[in-house]
Amino acid sequence: MFRILFIFFIVIPIIEIAVIMQVGALIGAWPTVAIVVLTAWFGAKKVREQGLATLTSVQTKMAQGQMPSDEIIAGVMLLISGVLLVTPGFVTDAFGLALLFPQVRAIIAKSLKQHLVVKQSASANIFEQQYQQPDEVNAHIHHGEIIEGEYERKEE
Repeated sequence: MFRILFIFFIVIPIIEIAVIMQVGALIGAWPTVAIVVLTAWFGAKKVREQGLATLTSVQTKMAQGQMPSDEIIAGVMLLISGVLLVTPGFVTDAFGLALLFPQVRAIIAKSLKQHLVVKQSASANIFEQQYQQPDEVNAHIHHGEIIEGEYERKEE
């Protein structure tokens, strides 16, 4: 967990600063600032549009009684895209813009689903192995006719 936090809070900002300095040296400070502001504005606009479309799709699937798992994953990726696009910098903007394309989200969602299914089936097997009763324990259980009746507790 420390490595992930270190990358997000130390390495990525250093990379962003270096890239912004390089772009600023090439095209100037104000055009660089303008590009960063425009990508944040454009990204926020696109994330809002696609987020509303995803929300509508979730509501439609739920009304039909289906689980909207694809839409939930797409919604989370759009949220990440919005955060990346609003964060100043060119590297985060590139990743954020990539997540705006449905094809990129579909590829990521497919790999996430495969990973989650493997984890789920592995934990289900462990659950079955841990809580499955041996045959000797089940030997006393009768699989016959059910007898109904009433009982009453009497105090002594």
